[in-house]
Amino acid sequence: MRAYYEGDGVVRLRGAILDEKPAGLYFADDDEPLPIHQMVVDLFLDVATLTIREVAVVMEVTPHLACTRIESKYDLLVGLSIGRGFARAVTERFAGVEGCTHIGALLRAMAPVAIQSMWGMRMVDPGVSVFDGGGDDETARREAMAFNLDSCHVWDERGELAQATLRGEPISMPVWAERRLDKLGRPMSDWEDW
Repeated sequence: MRAYYEGDGVVRLRGAILDEKPAGLYFADDDEPLPIHQMVVDLFLDVATLTIREVAVVMEVTPHLACTRIESKYDLLVGLSIGRGFARAVTERFAGVEGCTHIGALLRAMAPVAIQSMWGMRMVDPGVSVFDGGGDDETARREAMAFNLDSCHVWDERGELAQATLRGEPISMPVWAERRLDKLGRPMSDWEDW
């Protein structure tokens, strides 16, 4: 899964599945892995609301030609937020014979990636204000954090990190940023410029 800033407040979230069986599993002397499922889902999201504007599902490799008949049904995702409740909405709309098991699993896995990608989107476009910290206004900070609050144990609204963020205190440097700065031989103060 990857997220790409498309400009004008739109993010393309791309998820892909590649299910390959080992070489020689089905056909003796076949020295290449055998693709069984290869599928791509593109969701075009409004950055501020995480509302799905457009959907593209492409089943490049499937076990049966009939599998691809379901691709256009995923247009039913347009208008939904990929935030809270998304996994439930996917299950309600596409469970069982109403969808594809693989696409459903991929969509549910894409939601957390969408949320996490928003932190990086403000690096690409400073005009993206969805996580701007809210300044001195706790209500604005709470609104900016809406997609993260109670999404996991770290962002438990009653927890240390969420409470500090809601008070307007700076977020500690992520472990990955500290490790990269160390690898680059750069001072930790470079994170403050972020």
